Amino acid sequence: MHISSRLTEMTEFGEGNKPASYKRIVLKNASEYHYLKIHLEFQEADFSLNAVEFKQLIISALKRLHGEVGAALLVDVLTYEEETLSAVLRVPNVGLAKLWSALTLFGSYQNRKCAFRVIQTSPFLLALAGNSRELVLD
Repeated sequence: MHISSRLTEMTEFGEGNKPASYKRIVLKNASEYHYLKIHLEFQEADFSLNAVEFKQLIISALKRLHGEVGAALLVDVLTYEEETLSAVLRVPNVGLAKLWSALTLFGSYQNRKCAFRVIQTSPFLLALAGNSRELVLD
């Protein structure tokens, strides 16, 4: 985990009436994982995959673009909806670019054209719970 910080210390007025200073700690990339909400679209509307086939499809996309090393990337399918072909994935931060590029460039499965769409991404799982673009106001 990479943590960068910027520090200053807070002191009270003392000798010589020195001005107060503050200690500020800024954490960047505190989470070791990244979460992606994705959707798989097929050209034909009547195609379905179970959870195991969906995970295998993700591994095969990684293998096509990044070889055996890419296929070894730790990707967890946290949730999967078979009806909509949507899922929430968890990947280590170091593998985010590899996974995203493999999903973006994946174009066919069993001779059927398809495409992965990355709907949302965040270092925090809770951030994927809501999407302001889907918010309906009365």
